[in-house]
Amino acid sequence: MVVLTAMCASLYAAVLIPFIVIPLIPGLTNFRPANALPIVCSFLFGPAAAWGAAFGNLIGDFFTGLGPGDLFGFVGNFLYALMPYRLWRAFAPHGTPAGADDPVPRTVGGWALLLGIIAAASMLCAATVGFGLQLLGFVPFAVLANVIVVNDFATSAILAPLLLAVLYPRVRRARLLHVDILGAPPRRPAWRAVLGVTLAVGGTVLAFALGNLASGGWLDGTTLVGLSRNLRFLVLVLPALAAAIAGLLLL
Repeated sequence: MVVLTAMCASLYAAVLIPFIVIPLIPGLTNFRPANALPIVCSFLFGPAAAWGAAFGNLIGDFFTGLGPGDLFGFVGNFLYALMPYRLWRAFAPHGTPAGADDPVPRTVGGWALLLGIIAAASMLCAATVGFGLQLLGFVPFAVLANVIVVNDFATSAILAPLLLAVLYPRVRRARLLHVDILGAPPRRPAWRAVLGVTLAVGGTVLAFALGNLASGGWLDGTTLVGLSRNLRFLVLVLPALAAAIAGLLLL
């Protein structure tokens, strides 16, 4: 798993770095087709992909200059690659709705599940990074988080299914899937899976929605009117992010 972590990190960084020259928000984020790799590696290598995405993103950040905001990039990319395999394990522990034993979509249900997982992971990454950089005063959540979620989802929705179709059967034959190395995870009680998915997905959507509303000033006239905009933003978004992370831990 350590070797797979290093492989995921180096592959992610190697594809990130050449596209630094195509900025979307100069100095903060750029066009990132590499964002499909953490999704793909998550299904293949599980926790190794999460650590690989975090360190790979940090390596890529070296080329644009490190700063305090990169800590949130580290955490956001970790969660981005942690969520897919955790949700897949909860929704389809024995394969897709069609009964296949891999995440390559072959039915409408399979496509809906995969795209839903990609959307949730993209929103969690965007909410985490946007949350941190808004608090640091670098860029409003409503600007950065929406750019990140579109960038992540668009590239991953197109590239991840293609890469999974090519790579998953080969990695499975080589017995390098995370279940081959770590063993199959213990079965979770049904209540734990339901609660974990509800918290992970619900917390993610809520954090993303509240972050946009609070950052854009839409909640300035609420009962939290006595708080500054940044403190109001913190009070609203942090519990939702914490709920999403708690849900992933349950899964």
